Amino acid sequence: MALESFPEPPHQASATAHLLDELALFGYRPFCDEADPRPLPDERLATGAMADMFDALISTLIDTRLEPDLEDLCWQLTNLFHRAQDRIQRELDDNEDAQKRGQREQDGSEVKSVELERLINQGISLIERRNTLEFLREAAAEQFETHFRKAWTPRSGSLVHHRTLTAAMIDSRDYLAAKRRAETEPLLPSGTCIAFTSGPAYQDHQRIWSVLDKVLAKYPDMVLLHGGNPTGGEHIATLWARNRKVTHIAFRPDWARFQKAAPFRRNDEMLAALPKAVIACPGNGINANLVDKARKMGIRLWRIE
Repeated sequence: MALESFPEPPHQASATAHLLDELALFGYRPFCDEADPRPLPDERLATGAMADMFDALISTLIDTRLEPDLEDLCWQLTNLFHRAQDRIQRELDDNEDAQKRGQREQDGSEVKSVELERLINQGISLIERRNTLEFLREAAAEQFETHFRKAWTPRSGSLVHHRTLTAAMIDSRDYLAAKRRAETEPLLPSGTCIAFTSGPAYQDHQRIWSVLDKVLAKYPDMVLLHGGNPTGGEHIATLWARNRKVTHIAFRPDWARFQKAAPFRRNDEMLAALPKAVIACPGNGINANLVDKARKMGIRLWRIE
């Protein structure tokens, strides 16, 4: 006797069915509900891969009609990792806000405790990802400098190096305090501030490097302050600082805010940092303004003729 079949009544998909459909469509997606268990890239392999990328791009475009665009394309390649690091930093800021909310909402329940622990683990992983992207950016910047004989610098913002923060077990409040220290200390370098000013036409790089080396020998903790000019003596001083691994701070004029007065306001801001001395190369009226103000403040002057 044949059994009569009846159609299955309509019903909504369960939460488990929805999860299985998501996994089938998109696969494993780390960072949704649990920490990503995969390791970070190996530093040696990543450095080699960065060199290969630059070599491949340059060898492909050299001696072609696109050669004039090569420097900008390589700059953009380095900037790719800089922008990615900045994006991770914004996610890290959101994670910090979520941890603060989680701390306020703690009621002794296991659910709230597990959620806060998940946020802590996520924050630590974000810090490690950000620091790795900074390493890749520095490896790309070294390739850019090797091939084009000039330092790679972002066209806006700071070039910050954070220290890696890792721990097998960490309390949320300790984690937030450590994150704030890691964020603040690279932007507030300790050391002896030395200001440097030069006109865009001064190009005696041997003289500049010689003087800066002597100052560094006198002040090993030297922090170089300069005007951020992309040409001339200040650009040469930037290259020196990168080569000697000296922290340098660019005081760029805020043209949008102060217009024609921007360079002079920049001079005031640089001197407000109370540098130990000012190294002055030949320049224009803006450089002379900085020298005159430094003299009136009693700041020591070292002139390069």
